[in-house]
Amino acid sequence: MRVIIKFPSLKSSSVSSAVLFMYSIVVFPIMLYFLWSSKIFLIEWEILSVSGEFMSFPIILDSVGLSFSCVVCFISGCVMLFSSSYMANDPFLSRFIWLVMMFVLSMNMLIFIPSLISLLLGWDGLGIVSFALVIYYQNMKSMAAGMLTALANRVGDVMLLISIGLCVVQGHWNILFMWDSEFSSAMACCLLIAAMTKSAQIPFSAWLPAAMAAPTPVSALVHSSTLVTAGVFLLIRFFPFLDSWENFRSALMFFAVVTLLMAGIGANCEYDLKKIIALSTLSQLGVMMLSLSLGAPYLALFHLYTHALFKAMLFLCAGGIIHGNSNIQDIRLLGGLWSQMPLTVSCLNVANLALCGAPFMSGFYSKDMILELCLGGSYNLFMLLLIFLATGMTASYSLRLSIYSLWGQPSHHLLHQNFDEDIKLTTPVIFLSLASILSGKQLQLLFLEFNNVLILPLGYKVLTMAVIVLGLWLAYLLWSSSLSKSTCPGLVNYFMSSMWFLAYSSTQPMIYGPLKGGFSVFKSLDQGWLEILGGQGLFFILKKLIWSGQKIQSKAINSFIMMVFMSLMILMLMSL
Repeated sequence: MRVIIKFPSLKSSSVSSAVLFMYSIVVFPIMLYFLWSSKIFLIEWEILSVSGEFMSFPIILDSVGLSFSCVVCFISGCVMLFSSSYMANDPFLSRFIWLVMMFVLSMNMLIFIPSLISLLLGWDGLGIVSFALVIYYQNMKSMAAGMLTALANRVGDVMLLISIGLCVVQGHWNILFMWDSEFSSAMACCLLIAAMTKSAQIPFSAWLPAAMAAPTPVSALVHSSTLVTAGVFLLIRFFPFLDSWENFRSALMFFAVVTLLMAGIGANCEYDLKKIIALSTLSQLGVMMLSLSLGAPYLALFHLYTHALFKAMLFLCAGGIIHGNSNIQDIRLLGGLWSQMPLTVSCLNVANLALCGAPFMSGFYSKDMILELCLGGSYNLFMLLLIFLATGMTASYSLRLSIYSLWGQPSHHLLHQNFDEDIKLTTPVIFLSLASILSGKQLQLLFLEFNNVLILPLGYKVLTMAVIVLGLWLAYLLWSSSLSKSTCPGLVNYFMSSMWFLAYSSTQPMIYGPLKGGFSVFKSLDQGWLEILGGQGLFFILKKLIWSGQKIQSKAINSFIMMVFMSLMILMLMSL
């Protein structure tokens, strides 16, 4: 009689969703305790100790890490609940669940580890698992997107390794105890580049829209609270050290504003639903980097939380729309969804309003404060104009998305009717929509301290709203049915929608030159001069010397024999 024991496994995404929800519920009161008591716990697990040298694994518990972990796991729980219906017919659902759970685990390791060298566990874990998730649909397009994502993030990994090497001068790798040294500027520069690659700042932005090849639930997780926010969170953790570098703020502001502008223009010329939302993520990452360049890391963290909530909801709504329309992603082919999917459309509009910074939505509290901080500082007028122009473009592409897909006339007719009946699709969207509406004020009270009364001129308060209204008006003007065909024609549209040709220059042109140069170096050095002066050349020289020696030796023996023979002949003649 044979007994077969089956080990339990996470076969249902509903189980993993419940685990993640329970984790976020348990962590939330602990986070409040750390926040109100202003305590930080640094725990070190000593793994090995030999001859006075020890290896330890540190863990930090503070309000920043616990709150971020709570947000990540809450959004991950919503995504897993959504996936239980969205990916129900996938034959490899168990593999998908384990990959997503490993992804969440890697993000939590990045959050709770304060050591720069141990941070690589979470940092590289995100890169490896994200590659596996991007190539989940096994085709050439997904493989190309996965390679672009992995190689772009490899640049950040190299920069992080260099910063670890430079940190040896300090004698430790703990984030909390960094001080100035002769390599501080180089280390800060490496950390900045590493964060820019992970958060897809220009010129490393091409991988973010390419990562849309992953399943939509993965896109919701990647673009809201995990992979792209890892770079921003790294800068928030290292901000006291990075701020000591005199060029940090100016360099970060330049890249943030250019990324903001490029993403806003690209989203207004794009027709793919998921790519529009991906470019909006890129735009909001620029806003977070802008907040860091203004010297406000907790404001950047505040915007990171609010953005994570409404961006996850935006992707889940887009996934529901795509799922109900036979995987159609072109917004020109969608339309009339308000009458078919009223709940999904309502939540999508809530997310769009929060993205625009509409009053009293969660995005309003963070974005409005960042713009007011820009106005209150002594910054370049041209830079301020670009910032407010990019902010207006956020409202523009949000309204454009609604005009095309929600309120426009459908250009195709499905053989079935769309309904908001699946509770596993609608429940996480409702959770996130409530969080997007209610979390703004509460998060502001928790994470931002107002010690003084802030008095602003009326023009400053009106200007942020005026920019949003201007963006909405431009969207209606430029993307109405009468003008949509004449806007962004030809090469201009191609240039804008390809992120200023960044998507193409980051792949083949970037690879062709180094490969060609490497092949030329290989031919001229490895197979050329190094062979002549090295192995083959030495072989030919020794061969020639040996051959010459053999010739000399053979001639000498013949001459010696001849001399002996002649001597014997002479002796024989003399003896006669």
